[in-house]
Amino acid sequence: MEEIDSITRPLFSPRADLGGDQTPRFLLGRSPRADFDGDQTPRFLLGRSSVYSFASYASMFVPDADDIAPIKGCRDFFKEFMAESRKLWTLAGPAIFTSICQYSLGAITQTFAGHLGSLELAAFSIENSIIANLCFGILLGMGSALETLCGQAFGAGQMDMLGVYMQRSWVILNCTSLMLMPLYIFGAPLLRLIGQTEDISREAGKLAVWMIPQLFAYAMNFPIAKFLQSQSKIMAMAWISAAVFGLHTLLSWLVMLKLGWGLAGGAVVLNLSWWLIVLAQLVYILSGTCGEAWSGFSWRAFKNLWGFVKLSLASAVMLCLEIWYYMLLVLFAGYLKDAEIAVDALSICTNIVGWAVMVSVGCNAAISVRVSNELGAAHPRTAKFSVVVVVLTSFVIGLIFSLALVIFRKEYPSLFTNNEQIKKVVHSLTALLATCLVINNIQPALSGVAIGAGWQASVAYVNIGCYYICGVPLGLVLGYKLDMGVRGIWIGMLGGTAIQTLVLLWMVHKTNWNKEASIAGKRIKQWGGEADHAAEADEEAAF
Repeated sequence: MEEIDSITRPLFSPRADLGGDQTPRFLLGRSPRADFDGDQTPRFLLGRSSVYSFASYASMFVPDADDIAPIKGCRDFFKEFMAESRKLWTLAGPAIFTSICQYSLGAITQTFAGHLGSLELAAFSIENSIIANLCFGILLGMGSALETLCGQAFGAGQMDMLGVYMQRSWVILNCTSLMLMPLYIFGAPLLRLIGQTEDISREAGKLAVWMIPQLFAYAMNFPIAKFLQSQSKIMAMAWISAAVFGLHTLLSWLVMLKLGWGLAGGAVVLNLSWWLIVLAQLVYILSGTCGEAWSGFSWRAFKNLWGFVKLSLASAVMLCLEIWYYMLLVLFAGYLKDAEIAVDALSICTNIVGWAVMVSVGCNAAISVRVSNELGAAHPRTAKFSVVVVVLTSFVIGLIFSLALVIFRKEYPSLFTNNEQIKKVVHSLTALLATCLVINNIQPALSGVAIGAGWQASVAYVNIGCYYICGVPLGLVLGYKLDMGVRGIWIGMLGGTAIQTLVLLWMVHKTNWNKEASIAGKRIKQWGGEADHAAEADEEAAF
């Protein structure tokens, strides 16, 4: 309610912005650019009192002149579709590559841990999938608030606020990391508490302490990534990630196997790799490549922190509810009869989904940038059309993956196991897996739309309802009560994902994009632009 109240506060003075006939001057046959000052902030948003409600402003909102024209036929549709597709894939391609490189850092360390012994492999897997993954999800989710704020500020031309937003996120995420440190320090007793064996808990607990530097690397990296992403500077991130991935592979082999440093050596190399990514990206930013977006460290980073924290928490809840949902799928399978077979079969399926999701992660990043940039620039029609393009593209990609899986349904299980019983279970899950690939390609794209538009809090409630009120109970009933096993659990939880996807599609369909663009302008004013600039002007005048 607080955010709604702040949005519905008056935006501009009738005396300042009305002509003699009481028609707003910015609507009297003038280019929209005429009402923007040098930094592209609408003058009618800059610090005037008003009797107008937010609703009246939204109803009088005029899109920027550079917004795409209304689509009037198939020719217009395909022309704009191709143009928007090029923009999306310019962002999505490097984002996919970056995600794969960074996702593979832990996978490479895990591979070499497997050569050390079964205990070392189990210890790393548990630490990485439970402790590190939990903290990764929280920090990544909180960092996603920057996708909304930086993207919309960039679109509105408020370049100087991007660096301030990034520094605010550093403050919040590093404080959060300090609060998450006990999970690493007391990793061993926590793992014993949830039922892990004494040996695995002991070794994973030791490894967790070694991995504390990675926690703070996450806190620095995620805001930097969103800062660069909002400016479409994703190629730099891709090259840095590729270089670090190559070095990480070489050093992991040398330190863990040749020098015999074991898991401790793997932890040192993994920490080093994440911090190399952070430092290389910082050098890129500090070298001046981001122009006005980085003007140096500022005390403004410590202003408006509470509003920033609320959006960060909403983003974290939204993302973590999705991540934990699929962790529950494997957890529930572990309590079935023949749990080992069920978990192994499900792990193969989730592994396939995980690699396919790398493509949808790229689409998620791309549409988040496109929607936030276009809303910030007052281009509601372009933002809406971007959503149409990414949903259709994601659906086609998911369909291609699913068809390939169905065509090779008898062959693909052999790529992962030699156990005939596991192969049989995986084969029986092919139809569900194919359906999951389609839905899980569309859903992240819609989540990207939500982040770009700033709907994190609303989507968090949608996730609770669809995932945990519908999906989880349905999966448990089908899996245990009706004795459908792992297939029943997955059907139920996939049903929750399908419901969530349909709800997001409905939200997108019902959205008033002119209103969303006006909200973006208000958000930029409230959380950076006007207040900070006014304060600086007062300080300069007083001096």
